[in-house]
Amino acid sequence: MRAPITVNTVLCLSQIVFYEDRNFMGRSWECSGDFADMSSYLSRCHSCRVERGCFMVYDRTNFMGNQYFMRRGEYADYMSMMGMNDCIRSCRMIPMHRGSYRMRIYERENFGGQMYELMDDCDNIMDRYRMNSCMSCNVMDGHWLMYEHPHYRGRMMYMRPGEYRNFMNMGFSGGMRFMSMRRIMDSYY
Repeated sequence: MRAPITVNTVLCLSQIVFYEDRNFMGRSWECSGDFADMSSYLSRCHSCRVERGCFMVYDRTNFMGNQYFMRRGEYADYMSMMGMNDCIRSCRMIPMHRGSYRMRIYERENFGGQMYELMDDCDNIMDRYRMNSCMSCNVMDGHWLMYEHPHYRGRMMYMRPGEYRNFMNMGFSGGMRFMSMRRIMDSYY
């Protein structure tokens, strides 16, 4: 009988390979966890291959700046695919979550204004809640992607369980607002 897959097992199975040049050329470096500054491993990174799991990659060190969600697949020239201006500087492994999803979104910073609780994806908070923007949130369960525009478009941010009083502290410019949210489901792995 096979042992059940647990979160710790998934952590060990997650793997992404970064390449210095486009089309998986140049030096490579394998990663299976969080790295705040990849410059000591690669001077640049222009393509990657996610062999197992899901990752967020960032165009600045310390998990800051523009974020991009990567699940299993090949990204031969992710810069032109995603409109990145710079190469990957840090990455974060997203652990698999099984169970319920729950997040409270707030219209203003510091949990101010209207509040709504989400337990499923929302492609447009204006249509669903008549809410102009989301500027803070509290993730109680699950892992989420939040998008700048409706229908899961524009810049995105990875949200794991925790309180997020102000999105500027996460490396986004002033006034960053989110208009759609999506759960990171176990089917992505």
